[in-house]
Amino acid sequence: MKQWGLKPEEISHQVTARVLIYISRDNRYFTDKYQGVPKDGYTKIFERMLNHPHIKIMLNTDFKEVISIDFENKKIYFLGQEFKGKLIFTGMIDELFNFKYGFLPYRSLDIRFETIEQEYYQEAPVINYPNDYDFTRITEFKHIHPVKSDKTTILKEYPKAYHPKVDIPYYPVFRKENQELYNKYKEEADKFENIVLVGRLAEYRYYDMDDVVKRALEVFEERLK
Repeated sequence: MKQWGLKPEEISHQVTARVLIYISRDNRYFTDKYQGVPKDGYTKIFERMLNHPHIKIMLNTDFKEVISIDFENKKIYFLGQEFKGKLIFTGMIDELFNFKYGFLPYRSLDIRFETIEQEYYQEAPVINYPNDYDFTRITEFKHIHPVKSDKTTILKEYPKAYHPKVDIPYYPVFRKENQELYNKYKEEADKFENIVLVGRLAEYRYYDMDDVVKRALEVFEERLK
């Protein structure tokens, strides 16, 4: 209820099923045989992927400044010229279609970093707080990528309502009426042969990091290779 602002019976079983129940002495949240993080961190993964002569990065740019869509004739224009390649879209699908059917609901987060004058703050990288406090979890990055320091930095996540064009959309809200609204936008996207939707916002799905990497590779094999 703290995370979603809804009672359990008001949200899809897809979400409540993520709250795992174990009869075991294993107190880990994930029990996968192999668990890990990229050796040099996620930042390096993206830096290496983007370090390619065919990729140009444009910062502080709204996609509508470079992309325009002719919805009637189902054509995409890039910098004023018709673009016949594949447009891989990972943003909000409702924004892509100018919110013509209305705004899709999301949940947002207030993320707060704290640097503490002690070597470690907690015993594990992530500890969840489902009942106490206003935040849902604390992440201590030093456990994930150890460094020699007398200080440590933690991150507290406070769930909050999402306000369009103000907050960052983090989590799709899984309810029947929201899925029906998404399906309308998906039908619009399916009318374009060269629009490829990938990710939480474009597919309105709750992907973890490993799942979305897997999904990206699957989409590449199915639509792009």
